[in-house]
Amino acid sequence: MASPRLLRNCLFAALSAVLVASAATGAAQADPPSTKAAAAVAFSDNFDGPAGSAVDSSKWQIETGDNVNNHERQYYTSGNRNAALDGQGHLVITARKENPANYQCWYGTCQYTSARLNTSGKFNAQYGHVEARMKIPRGQGMWPAFWMLGTPVNWPDSGEIDVMENVGFEPSTVHGTIHGPGYSGSGGIGAAYSLPGGQAFADAFHTFAVDWAPDSITWSVDGNVYQRRTPADLGGKTWVFNKPFFLILNLAVGGYWPGDPDSSTSFPQQLVVDSVSVTTGDTATGVAIRGLGGKCVDVAGANPANGTPVQLYDCNGTAAQQWTTGSDGTLRALGKCLDATGNGTADGTPAQLWDCTGGPNQKWTVTAANDIVNPQADKCLDATGNSSANGTRLQLWTCSGGANQKWTVG
Repeated sequence: MASPRLLRNCLFAALSAVLVASAATGAAQADPPSTKAAAAVAFSDNFDGPAGSAVDSSKWQIETGDNVNNHERQYYTSGNRNAALDGQGHLVITARKENPANYQCWYGTCQYTSARLNTSGKFNAQYGHVEARMKIPRGQGMWPAFWMLGTPVNWPDSGEIDVMENVGFEPSTVHGTIHGPGYSGSGGIGAAYSLPGGQAFADAFHTFAVDWAPDSITWSVDGNVYQRRTPADLGGKTWVFNKPFFLILNLAVGGYWPGDPDSSTSFPQQLVVDSVSVTTGDTATGVAIRGLGGKCVDVAGANPANGTPVQLYDCNGTAAQQWTTGSDGTLRALGKCLDATGNGTADGTPAQLWDCTGGPNQKWTVTAANDIVNPQADKCLDATGNSSANGTRLQLWTCSGGANQKWTVG
């Protein structure tokens, strides 16, 4: 982002899932099939508990101190003074204009208190869908954030993923950014998302998320994707996001980027967090895709290795036949994507299982005519040789309307 953003010093150290638009065959698009799985939950906190109680210490630790690196004005306090449950299923992080304990900051006696929480040493994420549903504060100088740091922390080389940041002078806009070696601070790589019609994020809860895969991070707000980043965006610099990161929630006051509060800023201000979750991969709760002879689309041998053939086989309800939609129009099983081998577009290109890369050879459209089309190739998923025998390899082929190209999802 263009603003002068420095390191947030570590004081102690899908699109909703839909299939892409109508295929180039010209067939009308069907309603997206309901194939999104109940994903495996790696981390979840709904902040249930009595009003005034502290956060779950098995999930979160509370940082204390000030932050000279960004010239923030607050002192992050311990306990539940500035971070407490409200008894209604929310965590409330409160920024106050006060200094009850004579806290000392980099600039002298602190003027504000707030809170910052993280999961370091308790939970690390590596890939998955990372989201928080929150209602942010408003006002000049407010700086709420939901973000992640690579571990072990050696910023910027260890990396930073900002899922959501807002600065108070932009009430309708949030930012998503990555920072790493050679692209940190004001050189971070990201984009902004703005609500339509001048709506303010402080007026309602919104869901801020990233879908994170090897060599790919995709940001969304309320399911609306607004950017995707891969190593190709770094201009030859090092991608440092294929490793564990921990989660951070905080509400800063002032700093280089948001500027200090002024006479228009009222206190206290609150970041209200409804939930935080990390879900990973697909599970066996997806749905079958049935084709010729009533057989199912199947990962051969239930083998999750890259390059495993995708075939027809008797429907058996196993994980090898449970398909879900990814956040970007992919079809997934066993945690990997249905892939046109070698980025091929020619007739006879085999279908296989491969790590999800976001490439066009992994994008699929289900049409009203029950075709599954790869838009890049403008070709259909096809049972080779019009055969329904077990083990028949699936491939790309020019769409013909034949029964070996017709699929029922779910």
